[in-house]
Amino acid sequence: MSILFTPKKIGNLEIKNRFVRAATYEGQADEQGRVTNALIDRYRKLAQGDIGLILTGFMYVHPLGRAQKYQTGIYNDDFIPGLKKLAEAVHVEGGKVAFEISHAGRQTEKALIGQTPLGPSHKRRDPTYFIKPLAMTDEQVWEVINAFVKAAERSVAAGSDMVFVHAGGGDLLNQFISPFFNFRDDDWGGSDEKRFRILREILERIRHSIDDAIPILVKMNCNDCTPQEGMTPSLAKKYCAWLADIGVDALELTSGVKFYNHMNCWRGEVPVNETLRSLPLWKKIPGWLKMKMTMEGKYDFVEGWNLEDELQIKPAMFDMKSFMVGGLRRIEHMEEIVENGYADFVCMCRPFIREPGLVKKFKEGKKEASCVSCNRCIGGVLNKLPTACYYNGLPE
Repeated sequence: MSILFTPKKIGNLEIKNRFVRAATYEGQADEQGRVTNALIDRYRKLAQGDIGLILTGFMYVHPLGRAQKYQTGIYNDDFIPGLKKLAEAVHVEGGKVAFEISHAGRQTEKALIGQTPLGPSHKRRDPTYFIKPLAMTDEQVWEVINAFVKAAERSVAAGSDMVFVHAGGGDLLNQFISPFFNFRDDDWGGSDEKRFRILREILERIRHSIDDAIPILVKMNCNDCTPQEGMTPSLAKKYCAWLADIGVDALELTSGVKFYNHMNCWRGEVPVNETLRSLPLWKKIPGWLKMKMTMEGKYDFVEGWNLEDELQIKPAMFDMKSFMVGGLRRIEHMEEIVENGYADFVCMCRPFIREPGLVKKFKEGKKEASCVSCNRCIGGVLNKLPTACYYNGLPE
């Protein structure tokens, strides 16, 4: 039997195989962030596909941390009943689920949250939203810390099998721990230790507020891919050792910052037409020029593109279980990663959008996912459509 179909424990939690559905924004909550029947059905189908662990799309822990119009919320107790139904749908089918909790920070729009977005520093007007964020006050930093802790408690109360903290992808915690975004010179910036402090405070408080038997998973960038140095493998390695000291059970290393250049997050074709469709009229021409001149043809799909960085960081993981994500398609390649100890689990996002039952197909002899990384699914998200495979084009 392939090693990919053998169980593995994360702390006391046993995952029935090594396949993980990477956290994927769904676009199926209602406009208040509540769980819908469509969202529950999505997770039921994924669980029926025999995926060992399903990571949800990011859930916002605070109203000002919302990133998308139809994003799921987890910022107050009113969300627990709906989230409980989602978890139950996965558990009934024999799967495990972890709710990803996050705060967008500056990676959002004024129209969505009702004010200028917040970030660690009032610097760097980004090329997507053209916004310089408001620098957070000390009081606001502590408010976010408490919001993460409460969201972790709610996730456990609703049936999440792990606490899953999002500190990558350009969201707020990534912004704080990255020297590219954090220019503070107070208790929350100015050195690696101070930039890391917000994540340390969150994780230590979560660890003390939940049952010791509940594992903690962190997602963190191994490379921001920003114009100047931000998160790099060497800095991620340092942070990784600190995460291990805190008692984090598992780590997923990812790359890219969505609002600087989202193609670093997923690679493959640039969805030019779909992106242009999402832009207001005044942005269409500069958007087309940017994609044609600086993006198209420069982000070709690379199998396992995070693997080299992960191998640099792996020695600092100690007993933490490792999740490999980024360009995994072939069963033979995934077996090699796990058999050689490069990672304990293999994560996929786009392949499961196209084929929710992919793991069962692998078990039946399929050798490679059908996803061709056209990235029209990303184009769908940009147009505020539910996340789906739009290989044949977006609906009119």
